[in-house]
Amino acid sequence: MRYRSQFRGYAMDAGKAFMQSLIDAHDNPFVVIDGDYRIRAANRAYREAYGVREEDIVGRKCHEISHHSAVPCHENGEDCPHRHVFGERAPYQTLHVHYDRDNRSEHVRLRGLPLTGLQGEPLLGESIFPLGAAPDLDCDQMRMIGRAPAFLAVMDALGRAARSDAAVLLFGESGTGKELAAHFIHQESGRRGGPFHTLDCTALPEALFESELFGHERGAFTGCVGRKRGLFELADHGTLFLDEIGEIPLGLQAKLLRVLETGQFRRVGGTETLRADVRIVSATNRNLAQMAHESGFRRDLYYRISVIDVTLPPLRERRVDIPVLAETLLARLRGPKPCRLSPEALAQLVAYDYPGNIRELRNLLTRAAALCSGGTIQPEHLQLGMPAPSLRTGRRLGLDEKTHIENLLASHRGHRRRVAEALGISERTLYRKLARYGLGQGE
Repeated sequence: MRYRSQFRGYAMDAGKAFMQSLIDAHDNPFVVIDGDYRIRAANRAYREAYGVREEDIVGRKCHEISHHSAVPCHENGEDCPHRHVFGERAPYQTLHVHYDRDNRSEHVRLRGLPLTGLQGEPLLGESIFPLGAAPDLDCDQMRMIGRAPAFLAVMDALGRAARSDAAVLLFGESGTGKELAAHFIHQESGRRGGPFHTLDCTALPEALFESELFGHERGAFTGCVGRKRGLFELADHGTLFLDEIGEIPLGLQAKLLRVLETGQFRRVGGTETLRADVRIVSATNRNLAQMAHESGFRRDLYYRISVIDVTLPPLRERRVDIPVLAETLLARLRGPKPCRLSPEALAQLVAYDYPGNIRELRNLLTRAAALCSGGTIQPEHLQLGMPAPSLRTGRRLGLDEKTHIENLLASHRGHRRRVAEALGISERTLYRKLARYGLGQGE
């Protein structure tokens, strides 16, 4: 009996060693989890990626390690591969938020597989594919933050786009974080060591647009006293982000198309042909396909810039992210003392529809923090005004936005700068919206 027990022990040790060698063969982080959510084994890639030792995690609950949570992730409203794999004994894939080795949230894709243990018990084998390291980016001092399904799906799409060198067109309402998404694509791409430049296509008059893109030579036009390198030249071997590309005048779209097709251009007033290797990421809140169909935007340019399309969800479609976004924004506000949200104020923020999206949330919190004197933001500090009608009623966005702008104009007595601040948009963008909806024309 003693020898039989020893043999069984040797066999178990050999089996564990064999299992460890199998999971160590995976290039990506991989863990084995039992039915009680306990980690049975972690491969070398997992330990190196998350900076942990085997004895620090084996035997502990997976949700404690990856989510810093005392309860399984499905109890926090997240999709859980553990439940699906153990319930159906079939592979399952989902998107998730984990914590990295620096205790920062990161977005990952999880692929769960049903396994069988050495004693015939069911197990879960979980592969982890990071969608991005979520570095601290300089765009509005924010990172890509969220765990809503719509947001995680976008993170997956952005990660896939980053691995390509194709042109990307980002769709989304004003304030949804299109520039931050463009930064993310650049940082996760093979061009991350190169420059990243942004051109706001709404901010330049047509006369200066070509010079800003392609540069100019001395004396090219009145008042030009020196040579200037354009953004295409400056972004060589990097990424150029064209924000609100739908605002580019038709006359300049042909010149932009030629550069995108050939990589060649000339400075304004110059004769030398220059070359640049630039990846284009564009963004718009307009329906470019319809504009192209109606000849309001060049169809050939539209097809050139929209090789990969990604639509960023509005904030009202990811309400579950509002508390963490609000907390992060408040933490970044510099004031005499930190502010926190009362439960009542947070409930109002979660219920609000945000025509200006994350930019509007930031502006609301900035104003509330300035008005707050006791360290706690109350509902009266938010000054939400009349919330926009819910899009779930089936009404078109334009009608909802027009109504909301009319209400803000009335509440702010026609003061357009304050209306723009309330919407979280620039005054220039507000003037375009006023013209589009025929508002304020009689003033």
